[in-house]
Amino acid sequence: MRDLAPTLLSWDRFAVASVVAVRGSAPRPVGAAMAVGPSGEVIGSVSGGCVEAEVYDLACTVLSSSVPALATFGYSDDTAFAVGLTCGGSLDVLVQRDSPSLRAALQASVDGHPVSVLFSAEGRTFVESWMPPPRLLVFGAIDHAAAVAEIGRFLGYHVTVCDARPIFATPERFPAAHSVVVDWPHRYLASTHTDASTAVVVLTHDPKFDIPVLREALSRPLAFVGALGSRRTHLERLDRLRAEGVPESSLARLRSPIGLDLGGRSPAETAVSIAAELVAVRHGGSGLPLSVLSTPIHRTQESHGTDLPQRRRHEGRPAALPAAGHADGVPGAQCGQVPVLLGAGQVPRDARVGLGLGGG
Repeated sequence: MRDLAPTLLSWDRFAVASVVAVRGSAPRPVGAAMAVGPSGEVIGSVSGGCVEAEVYDLACTVLSSSVPALATFGYSDDTAFAVGLTCGGSLDVLVQRDSPSLRAALQASVDGHPVSVLFSAEGRTFVESWMPPPRLLVFGAIDHAAAVAEIGRFLGYHVTVCDARPIFATPERFPAAHSVVVDWPHRYLASTHTDASTAVVVLTHDPKFDIPVLREALSRPLAFVGALGSRRTHLERLDRLRAEGVPESSLARLRSPIGLDLGGRSPAETAVSIAAELVAVRHGGSGLPLSVLSTPIHRTQESHGTDLPQRRRHEGRPAALPAAGHADGVPGAQCGQVPVLLGAGQVPRDARVGLGLGGG
């Protein structure tokens, strides 16, 4: 839902449908959302198209009645709707109206604050945590950086472009970046907060910029450190970094030449290659064509143990502020419990869900 926040906040009323449980194979994960606006317009998706029409009708009903609804969709579901998921799985969808407190939570998330919200329907309570987006730091104000910034923002990163040359580092050249910084890359990185979800992409292709910023980046527990350049440049870069005292264990984390082998050459194609590697690293993908693999397309994400927000907490990311004591999404007082993603009551053990509070 957090991804839909800017549009939701611009509507005077809306109904939003959220996936709260997934069993088996399904095209969208827990937390996926679709919303219907005051004039019937729709944004987002809960199933990639399989059950969108039925969810849309349900959302329109909730928009009119203001009564939240909880529905289940499955491959052979003859009890809820005459529709099923062609992938063979099933999912639970919670549909609710907007409220002042939900709007406050959405606004807090847009403003960059970690927030946890509670929703209730049919005697069950659901929790959703919205963490600040991961950061993508792009060093080097070249054409490739503009393309990387655009696709990075599309992937949900908070993008910063940094370069020491003010004539090149301008907001006009990088409209997709959330911020453009004029500073020496290593000096900016040294003074910037990063965590285990931060990605660093070095595109400067100049040793006087590359070596200092890579030395700083490789000293930090980042999610991704990559650098543009030829294989010869990479070998020379490794020698320079060794001369600067960077240990082999840190050099092994450097992804250079950056990107997956897609065969492209243009800035846009190079950006897609870099983004593909970012996604593969972020989700543990192989980078191979799905057509040559026999493993499941969607990896199972069990959340009965350590869930995503908890992993981010252990990796240094701030935990969300819980909405304790509120059943409609008001950010509440802080407490020691780390909130989890959307969850739903009592569900089968193999379901990919978060924590369900209350009876099912």
